[in-house]
This record gives sequence, structure tokens and C-alpha cells, in this order.
Amino acid sequence: MKSAKRGNNIFPAEVTNISCNGFWMLIDDQELFLSFEHFPWFQEASIKKILHVEMPSKNHLYWPELDIDLDVNCILHPENYPLVSQQQNEST
Repeated sequence: MKSAKRGNNIFPAEVTNISCNGFWMLIDDQELFLSFEHFPWFQEASIKKILHVEMPSKNHLYWPELDIDLDVNCILHPENYPLVSQQQNEST
């Protein structure tokens, strides 16, 4: 007897685990790690806000409660996307 074909994934992007160093996401069939070192915007966010992720289009992740948009490529290759702060130095 053959098993039935698996259905489509209802959630194309899902946070599967959160630790003190970052969190893991399942995107389609690939699990990726987002470290707080490379993605500091999430470090002070509540678990509820991190879990609320949407995927409005392929390769585009959006956290509406945090107003954070990420391209999946910046998760796969963070070394190609250096962080640049827009905050002015307060000592000047």
C-alpha cells in the first residue's frame, strides 16, 4: 500500500526554535538559523512578535509587529549583507 502524497505546507515560513543566541526558521523544507549577532533587531523582541512572521512573496519575510523585512538571501549569506547603522554617534 502506498501512502498518500503529502499536502502543501500551509506555513511557508515558520519559527521552529528560539534560543539566547538566535532562532531557527523552517522556510519551505530548509531550516535556517538567524543569529542575534547578524540580526540584532530581534534580540529584544518578544517571542510572540518573533513567531508572527509572514512570507508575502518568495524570498521575502516580514514581521509586521516589528516592521522588519528580510530577503531570504541575507539569511543564507549574511556575510554579503554587512550591518550599517543609521544612528548618529551621540558624542558628536
